[in-house]
Amino acid sequence: MHTSGVDVDRSQLAGWRNAIIVAFAIGGISLAGWGPRLPELRVELGVDIGTIGLMLGGVTIGSIGGLLSAAPLLRRLGGRRALTAVAVLVPAALALIGVAAALHSVPLASVGFVIAGAGIGALDVMANVEGTAIEALAGRTLLPLMHAAWSGGAALGAGIAALCAWLGITPSAQLIGEAVVILVVGVIAMRAIPDGTRAEEHDTTLTPRQRLRQWARGWADVRLLLIGVVMLGVELGEGSANNWLALAATDGHGQTATVGALFFTVFAVSEAATRVFAGPVVDRLGRVRTVRWTTALGILGAVLFIVGTTWWLTLIGVVLWAVGVSMGFPLGMSAAAQSGPNPAARVSVVASIGYFANFAGPPVIGAIAEQVGALSALWLIAVLFVAAFAASGSLRPVAEPTHERVSDPR
Repeated sequence: MHTSGVDVDRSQLAGWRNAIIVAFAIGGISLAGWGPRLPELRVELGVDIGTIGLMLGGVTIGSIGGLLSAAPLLRRLGGRRALTAVAVLVPAALALIGVAAALHSVPLASVGFVIAGAGIGALDVMANVEGTAIEALAGRTLLPLMHAAWSGGAALGAGIAALCAWLGITPSAQLIGEAVVILVVGVIAMRAIPDGTRAEEHDTTLTPRQRLRQWARGWADVRLLLIGVVMLGVELGEGSANNWLALAATDGHGQTATVGALFFTVFAVSEAATRVFAGPVVDRLGRVRTVRWTTALGILGAVLFIVGTTWWLTLIGVVLWAVGVSMGFPLGMSAAAQSGPNPAARVSVVASIGYFANFAGPPVIGAIAEQVGALSALWLIAVLFVAAFAASGSLRPVAEPTHERVSDPR
């Protein structure tokens, strides 16, 4: 097989696929490193909920840089070296946040959040570019499964956080320990990625200014913007869960820090399970009806979590909330790529909206929570689920994609 100047056989394709699955998992476990421990991390740093929200804004700032630098780094370094670099950067940021918490240093923690945002944002873009190339060679839908690895990583990270909270291990010690493991696993796994670049291969003759103009023209495409609305709704819901679900469970529902972390673990497991088993559902219902069903369940889940008066009702809300955010991003990426010419530029438009919502949502929720409380702030999630449901028709295919097909690389 041959793609992007790289020859791969079936076993190499399987190794490449597994490496990208690990890359997605690293993103999930890294984000879950601090989210479930925010109640205790807030105590270690000695700050209030509003300050935590502002600090999480650093993740947004960093993610913008990561988003903009990912494709140039892929073109310059190739997939293997670029993803290895971010596989080092992300755990380094986690370790920095952990050290900052141990030193009670808000400025140092803020820097750590910026670096973490940059690393995770770049990793997500790179993994999607590599995953799209693998999917084209495999001739079957693999991105939902790969995105399930992100959710699975988040579930694992949340489970570790819950266990550490139960054992009395501080967030700082947890983050530093996780950073070491992620570093070793990530660097080893990325060795399976073949040399070469898959980033905007067809645009190699364009100047940076021409690429920027192509990207800017995508923002005038109504269909892309509607896909972006879907991305906005589900990604703000996911990003807010990553950072505020545990805190809302403790501050809003009076649960312990351990239970709050367990609630987030249930969220991550539910999202991962939905993505793992989504393939046949999407094949049967299509993208539009799949996203309509999942976002409708997400609306119900957000409402149940906010107004639930018993632990089991709140837990049902967590599960449905997770289902609601599960499919919009991978199906939105596929819809954008198939919506017209120059798929890379079109995907970058909706990806920008999705990443911005994922990383910008938490500080927005934090600012609202400072005024009305953590639970009341989550009504914004329900509203944006409604918007995603209304815009889901934009995911309808306009043409059947053609791929070089090979056997399933398993």
